[in-house]
Amino acid sequence: MKHRIVVLGAGYAGAFAAGNLARRLSPADTEITVVNAVPEFVERMRLHQLASGQDLAFRKLADVFAGTGVRLRLARVTGIDPERRTVAVTGEDGDGELAYDTLLYALGSSVAHHGVPGVSEYAFDVAGWSSARRLRERLAGLGEGGTVLIVGEGLTGIETATEFAESRPDLSVALAARGELGAWLSTKARRHLLQAFDRLGITVHEHTGIEAVGPTGAITADGRSIPADVTVWSAGFAVHPVAAASGLEVTETGQIVVDRTMRSLSHPDVYAAGDSAYAIGENGRPLPMSCASAGYTNMQATAAIIARLTGREVPSIGLKYHGNHISLGRQDAIFQMVDGDVRSKSWYLGGRTAARLKSGILTGSGWSIAHPTFGMPKRRRRLATAPHQDGVRTAA
Repeated sequence: MKHRIVVLGAGYAGAFAAGNLARRLSPADTEITVVNAVPEFVERMRLHQLASGQDLAFRKLADVFAGTGVRLRLARVTGIDPERRTVAVTGEDGDGELAYDTLLYALGSSVAHHGVPGVSEYAFDVAGWSSARRLRERLAGLGEGGTVLIVGEGLTGIETATEFAESRPDLSVALAARGELGAWLSTKARRHLLQAFDRLGITVHEHTGIEAVGPTGAITADGRSIPADVTVWSAGFAVHPVAAASGLEVTETGQIVVDRTMRSLSHPDVYAAGDSAYAIGENGRPLPMSCASAGYTNMQATAAIIARLTGREVPSIGLKYHGNHISLGRQDAIFQMVDGDVRSKSWYLGGRTAARLKSGILTGSGWSIAHPTFGMPKRRRRLATAPHQDGVRTAA
């Protein structure tokens, strides 16, 4: 019987991991299935562009995995039974169940509402393909002078605000920040950021917490009203609740607690990668939810799975966060390096050069997903086997 590997999620972490596993492991010994809710590979780092009205073509996962031997199951994950080693799914084909021997959990994250009243009813977001499309349609219906409020001063909020202001100069764009905008950047990088906001005409409400969202705007912590035709919520991310509900060991945030190899501490046949994993970096701190972290954790998880199944020593992949790359529209960006304590270094790169670098990173990431087995060794490894007590030989 083949060793069944199931990968949940085909985002930056899951899609590349599945292709990597297919290229490195012999199909005579393994069966790899990817479960994803939508048929496209969604470039999450471009969703604010999609929402702003730009035409983007996302790759079909069927095309991505063509010729790799990876099976694609289009469905939503509704539950996991780690004791029975099964995953419950629902899709166009109805409800179903997938059995696994090794599970790679890479379901990613969605927008975090933080219990703020009105967010789920009235706010939009760019955390997923369907929500970004919904926001795109709403913005397309706004005429000249329409108002848009972005809530959240993190990377997503900054990129969304600047993208909207550049793409739709006919709109009035504002951003609500709990603290000072770009306070975590170096002095020169923050100056660059503020100049970009001034150039694009974005109004910034600093030291402004949002306590409620309504159909015509938001209410601040001090009772003020910020009118807006559209409110976009970008105040953080939350992971899928299915891991916590399954009995896997998770943090308060719902992230799966893993060891240095991305293996679940509570269930050794489960691995996690991307935003779903509570992984400790080389600086002793949890890796932030980011595309960069997804890359490191998925490489470590796949390397560990391959090594353990083939009887080899598990390699150690570097888990270091190098910096932030922030788009400020299509023609401007900031690349801010950080030190080992994740504090911004004095040096930064900005302007068109940084924008071209960011564009190259996005293009490279998309290309690597579209060619998940490119550059991998052509030799596929056979699994190390050991006799099982019932007479069936299984992976050691």
